[in-house]
Amino acid sequence: MNRLTPAEVHHYHDKGYLVPDFRLSDSWLERVRNALDTLHRDHPNVGLDFVPSPHVPNYVEGVTEYEEWLEFARIPEVLDIVAELIGPDFLMWGSALFGKPGSTGKETPWHQDGEYWPIRPLASCTLWIALDPSTSDNGCLRVLPGSHKKKQIFHHRRNDATGFTLNQVLSDTELNLDDATDVCLEPGQISIHDVYLAHGSAPNRSTQRRAGMTYRYMPTTSHFDHDWALEMTRTMGTTDMSQRPLFLVRGCDRCGQNDLERGHAVYAPYMAANAS
Repeated sequence: MNRLTPAEVHHYHDKGYLVPDFRLSDSWLERVRNALDTLHRDHPNVGLDFVPSPHVPNYVEGVTEYEEWLEFARIPEVLDIVAELIGPDFLMWGSALFGKPGSTGKETPWHQDGEYWPIRPLASCTLWIALDPSTSDNGCLRVLPGSHKKKQIFHHRRNDATGFTLNQVLSDTELNLDDATDVCLEPGQISIHDVYLAHGSAPNRSTQRRAGMTYRYMPTTSHFDHDWALEMTRTMGTTDMSQRPLFLVRGCDRCGQNDLERGHAVYAPYMAANAS
């Protein structure tokens, strides 16, 4: 069953992003929100601006409640949409929670996701699930439509400023950021953007939280290179993805190079505890 219209598929490939005519059910949305509230309650020391990979236990030290975050990555209706954009064979390799609290929420600087990611050839999409209203006032996602078309990573510079969620900042004069578009979403809506698309978001100066959950999916015609990930951490200061577990969520591993076992040992103690 196709969940996207031909016009929506064209918009994604032409503009580099899409807000489909789709919304999570109330029950799914409530569960994701509750998972965020539980994380915040049980781990008040964890800053919610950027929580990388909550689906991996102890990726953020002390945060071990991973099962629901993995389940959210497999919502069938969402995977149907992803399949229409990147093909029937794909895996989930990453997630991130952007909590963006009211009044203090950090800026996500202009960047391209591919600057950070050890994928060869570079191919991936990011799914963004709005848990709150995401508006121009509270720092919604901003995109530069069409900036993905050259399939080129533009120049970035490293900036470790504490007011940023990420440390690689787009600094290429070829791009005109005046053409940026705000991606405003209601709770339960999703957006999807291409790995090459330039995007970012302003700090949250409003009193309203702007939380969103992201999942990263890549076609298995590409290879997630764990060894290259370690080198990127050493040279760029990026999050260490050398032991990142990969989850085949649809189809098969087309390139035959993706290691679907590395990193999975981290789950064994929790699975054994549940079994007993």
